[in-house]
Amino acid sequence: MRKARGLLVLPIVAATALAACGGDDGGSSGASGGEGSLSADCPATIVVQTDWFPEAEHGSLYQMMGADYTVDIEKKIVSGSLIDTDGKDTGVDLEIRTGGPAIGYSPVSTTMATDTSITLGYISTDDAAFNYDTIKTLAVVAPLEINPQIMMWDPETYPDVKTIADLGKAGVTLNVFAGGSFLDVFVAEGVITKDQIDASYDGSPARFISEGGKVAQQGFASAEPYQYKNEFKDWGKDVAYQLIHDAGFEIYAAPLAIRAEDKEALAPCLKKFVPIVQQAAIDYSKDGARANAIIIDAVAKYADFWVYGEGVAAFSQKTQKELGLIGNGPDKTLGNFDMDRANKVLQQMKDAGLDVPAELKAEDIYTNEFIDSNIGL
Repeated sequence: MRKARGLLVLPIVAATALAACGGDDGGSSGASGGEGSLSADCPATIVVQTDWFPEAEHGSLYQMMGADYTVDIEKKIVSGSLIDTDGKDTGVDLEIRTGGPAIGYSPVSTTMATDTSITLGYISTDDAAFNYDTIKTLAVVAPLEINPQIMMWDPETYPDVKTIADLGKAGVTLNVFAGGSFLDVFVAEGVITKDQIDASYDGSPARFISEGGKVAQQGFASAEPYQYKNEFKDWGKDVAYQLIHDAGFEIYAAPLAIRAEDKEALAPCLKKFVPIVQQAAIDYSKDGARANAIIIDAVAKYADFWVYGEGVAAFSQKTQKELGLIGNGPDKTLGNFDMDRANKVLQQMKDAGLDVPAELKAEDIYTNEFIDSNIGL
């Protein structure tokens, strides 16, 4: 199971006008790049360090992976031609590296600090903040608008519970991974109490099932609701949940970030690459079958403890779209950062006494410089 990680067809008559502003699902025609479009400005291989095994939450990355991909079982790397929205080879390769146990459960920022071959990595708001004094990172695009992380509970055991705050009022035990930033924030804000937290969760469904749903448990909206109903036969029914985001802690869970010191050198590449990422997220939200097939194939070849099948992958893609996990910000653009939102999160962490530099602000760890504002759902 997952280790804690600190997420329409347009009328033809409107096509001309919408090409300039992005359609409901089509994005901007400028995002396609074209044959060899990145070769003059980007590294020969764009290396992305992820935070876990391949999964549908990484769909935008695998949407850009060409059919010539290969799987390195020993290093747990998927690599191949980087393609644009039209399936054209951009002239560079894409290398997607597994995180979690493959990097000793280290934060992605820590791995990027020691491995300069990595171009970009998935660095959440709290990861960027906690490690800012060690490595300054700068996120350039957010394929996921909303963090998929949830707290879930049994609606039959707790029929009156609708939110995480309700769990707090009811005094329900929260079985979680240790070290979750949202827990410290919610305790500081009075949403839950410290004595409710049981940080013994190991990713297994065993306790939740054996106790008949008496405990609440963390998970992902894009995975656990499907798994508990369809894969964990000893449970075999729905769970209820609330997104951490909707409870008031709105981190960016998996934005792609560079080392801040690399910005000048990578700027020409990012101007072309970031719009392709934006469009890839849109394309994946429309039809994730091809990307999911690569994800499932890689996981099967790794033959590790992480198991991932067609059912949960398809559910995840659908849920990401339905819940707006892949979606626009407060405007009509996908992938950009809301600095007010990010500054609120940083302040929440500071107020909770977490180890965040006092003067750190959103503009230090996020930039919209390379975003194409015309690309959105």
